[in-house]
Amino acid sequence: MNFPDALFPQSWALGAAFPLLLAWHWCIRTAPWKRLADSGQSNVWLGTVVLLALVWSMKAGVKPGLNLHLLGATMFTLMFGRQLAIIGLSLVLGAVTLNWDLQGHPGWTAYALNALVLAVFPPLLADAIRRGMERWLPLNFFIYVFVAAFFGAAATVIGTGVLASTLLWLADVYPAGALLDDYLPYYVLLGFAEAWLNGAMVTIMVVYLPHWVGSFDDRRYILNK
Repeated sequence: MNFPDALFPQSWALGAAFPLLLAWHWCIRTAPWKRLADSGQSNVWLGTVVLLALVWSMKAGVKPGLNLHLLGATMFTLMFGRQLAIIGLSLVLGAVTLNWDLQGHPGWTAYALNALVLAVFPPLLADAIRRGMERWLPLNFFIYVFVAAFFGAAATVIGTGVLASTLLWLADVYPAGALLDDYLPYYVLLGFAEAWLNGAMVTIMVVYLPHWVGSFDDRRYILNK
């Protein structure tokens, strides 16, 4: 995750700008902006952006592009929906990229590619898992927590790792063997860690602050069960 400027060919980095602009255009047109009109909800959304900017700044890695950090994308998506999560994560990535730039590690050329991998793909996957849960599984509190929050967080992190590794392989940045042996296995561990953190935080919010979690509805998941 977090590809530096020189890692991919410039055509790849710049070519990612068009699908990113399309994603932003869709989000701006369809996002539930009325929710952020409430000062309490907008403060929570902005606070989540700031929190994740700090989390994304704490990363581990030994080679360019092969670093790991928690995502928080599933939690953000369950709280505010995929459109507002994509916009928020794009801001998170912008803040992190600006911090890199100030430290002498420019990353704006690769911003669009990073945004597709880290800000667009994870919310779409997390939301797809939640929708699949609502369609195919019984609706109750425990299914929501364990499938949408716990499993969804793990699957989103691992899926993001697979996508990032695939791009690194297709661009001939690293060989497939090195990615499979030295990079992807760590995403399983990271996914497990994120699943526990995300599951715990979502559980606390739906119990004590359910109005923070827009995808959770007491009438569907608790009442009459």
